[in-house]
Amino acid sequence: MQRLRRLRQLGLAYLAFPSAEHSRFTHALGALAAGTRAFDELLRSGARFFADPADAAYQRRLVRAALLLHDIGHGPFSHSCESVLGVAHEARTGAMFSLPFVARGIADLDVDAADVLGLIVGDSASRYPWLRELVSGPNLDADRMDYLLRDAYFTGVATGRYDSEQLVASLRLLERDGKLVVGIDRRGVVALESFVMARYMMFASVYFHHTTRMFERVLHQVLRELWVDPRALDPIEEFLRWDDFRVLHALDDAQSEAARALRDRIRIYALAAEFNAERDLSAFEACYASLRERYGDENVWADSQAQLLHRLPFGIGAEATVWVEGPNRAVDAREVSDVIAKLSGKAYWRKLFVRRDAMSP
Repeated sequence: MQRLRRLRQLGLAYLAFPSAEHSRFTHALGALAAGTRAFDELLRSGARFFADPADAAYQRRLVRAALLLHDIGHGPFSHSCESVLGVAHEARTGAMFSLPFVARGIADLDVDAADVLGLIVGDSASRYPWLRELVSGPNLDADRMDYLLRDAYFTGVATGRYDSEQLVASLRLLERDGKLVVGIDRRGVVALESFVMARYMMFASVYFHHTTRMFERVLHQVLRELWVDPRALDPIEEFLRWDDFRVLHALDDAQSEAARALRDRIRIYALAAEFNAERDLSAFEACYASLRERYGDENVWADSQAQLLHRLPFGIGAEATVWVEGPNRAVDAREVSDVIAKLSGKAYWRKLFVRRDAMSP
């Protein structure tokens, strides 16, 4: 857990938002707190769905343990690290659970390690499928409930805030197709809309910010130079020796273009155009072709965030929604909210960059 103090929650976003220095450790504590409040509300309104007080107490310990540990498998600069090393943080988490000191810590929490891991990685075979929603989503998880407010605060983006108290107070356990799902009552629709809008605005303003994306490309090159053999970090003990600060310290004497750019915040690329939440890519493709013709393929970079769109609101990737409690049955949130309906469906986020030295006269 203490290693998470040395992993920034937002990676390189501090190069665009100077105060975005908060860690995954503080986020883990925040997710634990948010998840506890959410579970307690679900228990208060849906006590009939628990076998007995001992069952409720175990599930409460379980969700708290999973949220506390949900980020322990992250490496330096999180997703950039994953793309270079080729191992997802969920797999690292599973490897960490086999370490003796981690196993002892989980045992001390009086929960089954397999149950905890199942919630963290979103295992469909989990014994507690509805608890997965609170831990690994895809829509009403405590992970997002915390990081949206935390990231908005430290970046100063006011539109990233939402009515968390009302959203949690509206949470309900609902029965759908013979299964328990986490949903909301009708009083929570406006709070859900604010949650959806906050997610949308944070992606537009922070998570897909062009400066962050540009330096993440540079970081990929730095990590490839630093980790010539990615498989050397496969042993979990070696992987855990790395954090953000060790990577940055390794750049002190490095002289490659990428290392100097990251160390001294040198912008190698200039933003030429961006296309946010587009439904039609024809304008992007025309612009991309024009830039390549003018500056050459090697000097133009097209950034795509399509692989991250599953973290945006409903209806992207595998079909998923939030269910709203009705008088006779649970209904899709898109049926009761025009805001959520309009933000559903697939959209594309693209940015075009050109090397600055290629643009010089």
